[in-house]
Amino acid sequence: MQTSADRQDRHQYPAHWEADVVLRDGGTARIRPITVDDADRLVSFYEQVSDESKYYRFFAPYPRLSAKDVHRFTHHDFVDRVGLAATIGGEFIATVRYDRIGADGLPASAPADEAEVAFLVQDAHQGRGVASALLEHIAAVARERGIRRFAAEVLPANSKMIKVFTDAGYTQQRSFEDGVVRLEFDLEPTDRSLAVQRAREQRAEARSVRRLLAPGSVAVVGVGRTPGGVGRSLLGNIRDAGYPGRLYAVNKVFPDDLKEVDGVPAHRSVRDIDGPVDLAVVAVPAEHVPAVVAECGEHGVQGLVVLSAGYAESGPEGRERQRALVRAARAYGMRIIGPNAFGIINTAPDVRLNASLAPELPRPGRIGLFAQSGAIGIALLSRLHRRGGGVTGVTGVSTFVSAGNRADVSGNDVLQYWYDDPETDVVLMYLESIGNPRKFTRLARRTAAAKPLVVVQGTGTAPQGHTVRATRLPYATVSALLRQAGVIRVDTITELVDAGLLLARQPLPAGPRVAILGNSESLGVLTYDRCLAEGLRPARPVDLTTGATAEDFHRALAAALADGTNDAVVVTAIPAIGEGSPGDAELAEALRSAAAAVPGKPVLVVHVELGGLAAALSAAASTAPGAGDRAPGGTESAASATEATPATEAAPATAPPAAAATQAAAATPAAAAPPAPRTAPPEGTHLIPAYPAAERAVRALAEAVKYAEWRREAADPGKVPEFDDIDEKGAARLIGELLARGEGLTISAAETCELLGKYGIPVRRALPAPTPAAAVEAARALGYPVALKATAPHLRHRADLGGVRLDLADEDQLLRAYTELTELFGRPEELRPVVQGMAPRGVDTVVRAVIDPAAGAVLSFGLAGAASQLLGDMAHRLVPVTDREATSLVRSIRTAPLLFGWRGSTPVDTPALEELLLRVSRLVDDHPEVVAVTLEPVVVAPHGASVLGATVRLAPPPARDDLGPRTLPAY
Repeated sequence: MQTSADRQDRHQYPAHWEADVVLRDGGTARIRPITVDDADRLVSFYEQVSDESKYYRFFAPYPRLSAKDVHRFTHHDFVDRVGLAATIGGEFIATVRYDRIGADGLPASAPADEAEVAFLVQDAHQGRGVASALLEHIAAVARERGIRRFAAEVLPANSKMIKVFTDAGYTQQRSFEDGVVRLEFDLEPTDRSLAVQRAREQRAEARSVRRLLAPGSVAVVGVGRTPGGVGRSLLGNIRDAGYPGRLYAVNKVFPDDLKEVDGVPAHRSVRDIDGPVDLAVVAVPAEHVPAVVAECGEHGVQGLVVLSAGYAESGPEGRERQRALVRAARAYGMRIIGPNAFGIINTAPDVRLNASLAPELPRPGRIGLFAQSGAIGIALLSRLHRRGGGVTGVTGVSTFVSAGNRADVSGNDVLQYWYDDPETDVVLMYLESIGNPRKFTRLARRTAAAKPLVVVQGTGTAPQGHTVRATRLPYATVSALLRQAGVIRVDTITELVDAGLLLARQPLPAGPRVAILGNSESLGVLTYDRCLAEGLRPARPVDLTTGATAEDFHRALAAALADGTNDAVVVTAIPAIGEGSPGDAELAEALRSAAAAVPGKPVLVVHVELGGLAAALSAAASTAPGAGDRAPGGTESAASATEATPATEAAPATAPPAAAATQAAAATPAAAAPPAPRTAPPEGTHLIPAYPAAERAVRALAEAVKYAEWRREAADPGKVPEFDDIDEKGAARLIGELLARGEGLTISAAETCELLGKYGIPVRRALPAPTPAAAVEAARALGYPVALKATAPHLRHRADLGGVRLDLADEDQLLRAYTELTELFGRPEELRPVVQGMAPRGVDTVVRAVIDPAAGAVLSFGLAGAASQLLGDMAHRLVPVTDREATSLVRSIRTAPLLFGWRGSTPVDTPALEELLLRVSRLVDDHPEVVAVTLEPVVVAPHGASVLGATVRLAPPPARDDLGPRTLPAY
């Protein structure tokens, strides 16, 4: 029987069901439960629905809702009857509800696990994916309330709604009776439903970013009446870049008779603009931003770039101001880049948008660039400008986003856009923090399978303005997980650009074998040594001598590329000819023509102060910039060593926009007129990147080799195996019974053995020995030989302290060992001794799994003792782990040779160890309530693996996880 408290809980408002979602067209909506306060909204919404849609919903003409209908559709118990609404601007645009039913189809309560579901979408918003988003959320709510199956009755003519159900990917049954289509489907997520959900997420989030990066009209809000200032500079940057769309200047203090500013139409308010505005760039003081957001929302603006500072980066008051900003924008269906942003850039010829504080549009190219702070964005743009002009010609930026505090649009959203952007071949990201590592890792894995993703990751301390999920994982562990997802992890901006330019203009190497040739023996040897240090397999350098001609370089490079034992070639060159002389162009053409003959292998050049060669390598492909596009400094080589420390790199990450503009002006040459669009290099042409130091070239090549290997392995990731002896339902029942005792608990040794046993993970039995007599009795029960262990926290797993006695063959040895332990460490009640049967000798290892609130479930492996505890030699994989990942996990630690017969020892049974890892992975993947598992030690013998100690911690599963419906970060 339900108590009054139970009934009250059924009616409490479930605030955690509220969520913001991105719709199919890139706009946003808010989904929330319908309450008794929504009666007027519901009536207003229904009045705007067409008669046809009403007929489809109620199977009959239904022009208006009665008072009884309104009461029914707004009064819910949030258990057996639930209604959700999608809202924009606080008004309903769609509703969905379910009613729990029994086997007879009549209203019911638990344990009935089926419900009828019905939707109604306002005609003006049909086709935006609203119903699909609502279905995901109502299904998650139903699962939370114990409902496992939905039933829906739909008229055959209502093809749109039938498609919503059939496209969702759930396991379905369809029947037709009395002129009505009846659909029944299980709510348990399937591989197909997850794939559908994530594909919809990608398309929606990509379109939301595309609306920001390719607007048809832009309004700059905060344009000053006199030259100077952030708003006026922004307006000039957009105009000077050649933006072809409609551009407006907005400032509430403009005189009524002011019609234009710098040739751009001027208005006192966004509301006064005659025509749509797709993007508003906001550069007003923070206290005035709310009024601007309201104006933009009422005018139908699709997105905002907020450069204004004074938000979360300024402290608690600013953080609350930032939350209010995001809530207000999302209420109108708008997305935000910022606040405290540097801006956005799109170099596409039909867009040419420079809505940033950079005074010049970067060179067009195939690199997508993301940064969070303005100072880092300046440094990256400056570096690419110099390297793009002096080394690789037209290698430049496709799109650039500086997200500032990334209160809304984050690196994840931009990654969704770049994933299938045909204008972007390589993605470079400087991430000072990762707000959602679990989602970023998932998106990175998918993106990296299609195009290179190079990342500089912050040190783990997020800037003050960033909202970051708390993680218990060490920084090095998160970095390792990113690498396993295909991310090319580098440490500096220099390495970011070096790797990016190589990947943008050269094919991926087929392996680690490197040929080295050049006119300097010492530079060749230095390159050879760096290749060895980076794990590459270099051939002995070929010395062409300092008298080598361009023809000598051509023949040597052609021979190296034709040699099947080479996967890449590094050419070293020192000044054998005058700076800027025709010989540079001749040498560059010789290298380019040889490389063009074998286009499938990457070629890199290491040069010493050969500015003319660097420029000529670009010109040889007939795509070099014109004379007016020289790198900063005139004749300076863009790849010269002096570029390693640009002044802009020292700029503080929290520099205000006005200061950032000043820095950008110093870092990037001003343009008298917007540069003319450049054509892309001919199909199949690969520009040759040049580097001023061997270590930089080799490091970039090593990253390309590792990435290419990951791509090959990602093509066959393996599978998560099924084990016939796993009792998943039995484990679920046991977990439910144990959790009934409390919110979170570490279960007893006996309960741990029982739970692990249901997943085929036996734990070697250990019996308590509080007295010598109990120890003898335990040994008789287990059989000799036995081990005697102290399990007190300060002695557990500390064999080095003498708290473990092994191979005790008889009662005398056991009693002698018991006496020694108590004499050394204290009374038995302090030691907590146990007796355990001896396991076969082998290598002691440790297996752990943890549910991290940010990264998700992580499986870790290492050798027990000093290797893992002192040296941190642990390897990690995200759960669920495939068979191939388990194999690589065992081999990823530095001490792995100890498992495979190091120095003549007997190799151990690694297949048994891999199976154990897979079973632990299945346990935590199947049961999110299992938040931590530790198996230590796991003794891996030549035949089999024995688990000698185990602990398991349980906790209620999170309300939402990565299998839940699509949502934007909550504010």
